[in-house]
Amino acid sequence: MVEAAQQGDQAALDALLRRHYDRIYAVCRRLAGNEADALDGAQEALITIAKRLDRFDGRAKFSTWAYRVATNACLDEMRRRGRRPVPGLPEFEVDVTPLHAAGGASGHDENIVNQMTVESALQQLPEDYRSAVVLRDIADMDYAQIAEVLEIPPGTVRSRIARGRSALAEILGNQKLPGERPSP
Repeated sequence: MVEAAQQGDQAALDALLRRHYDRIYAVCRRLAGNEADALDGAQEALITIAKRLDRFDGRAKFSTWAYRVATNACLDEMRRRGRRPVPGLPEFEVDVTPLHAAGGASGHDENIVNQMTVESALQQLPEDYRSAVVLRDIADMDYAQIAEVLEIPPGTVRSRIARGRSALAEILGNQKLPGERPSP
């Protein structure tokens, strides 16, 4: 399908972009932390993929290359947004106290709140950690693929994921003491 798209087959390009859109959007959604920036990042990624498909040389899987493009497009979009002031929108911090501790929602509502809580926590991570954690835990990429996407050594990927997950645990308040950790 990639070869056909590279040869100018518009139907193949459309099918290729549709096949990968959900995962590209999921990566952008977790990196950006909000719907608007994620949609813009995903759109920029698709445009870049379509324009630069001739640069895909097949040394990596297409999905790995597409995630690299998506990660870069989304981070670039966030940087552009960060430089532009958004008038009238106050900054706020999401309370990460679990609802059951506050006597609140259950079921579907709790899932939504949990998702919002995780997204808020992800946004508090440094960009380097957030990118590595999202590519591992959302895009389900292995360390070698993440290293290729982020253009860093695999050992750096491992440490960023470990530090990112540790920071997330601390932000979310579910850091357990060594004696409280379940044994494998």
